[in-house]
Amino acid sequence: MISDTTFWLLTVLLGIGTFLIRFSFLGLLGGRELPPVVLLHLKYIGVAVFPALFTPLVLWPEATGGNPDPARLIAAAAALLAGLYGSVIGAIIAGMGMLYFVQFLTGQI
Repeated sequence: MISDTTFWLLTVLLGIGTFLIRFSFLGLLGGRELPPVVLLHLKYIGVAVFPALFTPLVLWPEATGGNPDPARLIAAAAALLAGLYGSVIGAIIAGMGMLYFVQFLTGQI
């Protein structure tokens, strides 16, 4: 365990660091028009972050002890197809629905 003083010092320093990171983008650039090349690249942040969040949950799920699970792989494929031909919300609903459906069929839930 760390001491109370160390805990609060780290908490305050991390809060200041978080504020500075956010302020550097929002405070300094908030009132300005961003260049078109920056706006173009900002459109792809969601597309890059979404797979990075869900890939470990599909390939190495903790629920199965780190072993690939066919239900999760099928749900990921359904979400990918729905995302290619629809919207992000449709992909989320298709993936969740397929995961629960396959788990129901296999008796996992």
